[in-house]
Amino acid sequence: MHVRTAVSLSVLLLAASQAMAAQIRGDYLEARTCDVYTGPCFANGEMGLAGKEALMAWIVEQGSWNDVDLTGLSVALVLNAEGTLGDDGVFGMEAGRIDSLILVDENADAAQREALAAFVRDSAPNLTRNVVRVQATALELSNDHISGIARFSAGEFAKIETRGLTSRDCVCSNEIVFYQPLTPVKDVSPAFTKTFSFRGEGLTNRWTSHNSRSAFMATFRR
Repeated sequence: MHVRTAVSLSVLLLAASQAMAAQIRGDYLEARTCDVYTGPCFANGEMGLAGKEALMAWIVEQGSWNDVDLTGLSVALVLNAEGTLGDDGVFGMEAGRIDSLILVDENADAAQREALAAFVRDSAPNLTRNVVRVQATALELSNDHISGIARFSAGEFAKIETRGLTSRDCVCSNEIVFYQPLTPVKDVSPAFTKTFSFRGEGLTNRWTSHNSRSAFMATFRR
């Protein structure tokens, strides 16, 4: 067998075995109120002023948590911090107090809602120290990783819509993925946020943000 073919088959088999071994897997979407794909000068201009709000959403393609099947269910974490939420991979996050709201799928039963909340707490322990509420609501999440189009909604009070980044979205030609996702995920790609809003209760403020380079699309396997 050709060496390159053998290596390719080994990589595919390893990926397949990892997917089969995963306890839980699915799609992930994140949006913030600051650019995550940007030039360092722009990021420095926003730091401490913007990016204090974020929303992280997971949809379980297959799997369980705490021995509870969560296949097909979604969960989200809404964040409101004192400072900018962000880690550039070099400097640690110093966002001050972070209040959060966990949104669990209204289609989940009581045991599944508890497991969804536990999964979020385990996925983002530093972001869930001050959970003000766990709330059930209608959740929808879809990612098209090829086009960069993602859609998320939580009832009538939270929404994310993205599109893929293009060359026209480069302002200074020095753009990089300045911030990393707020939780460990895989297959990460930044996306352009057409709209990101939270109009719900439980946190100290509400927000609406349009037309920014502030989203991540990814997958997760745990």
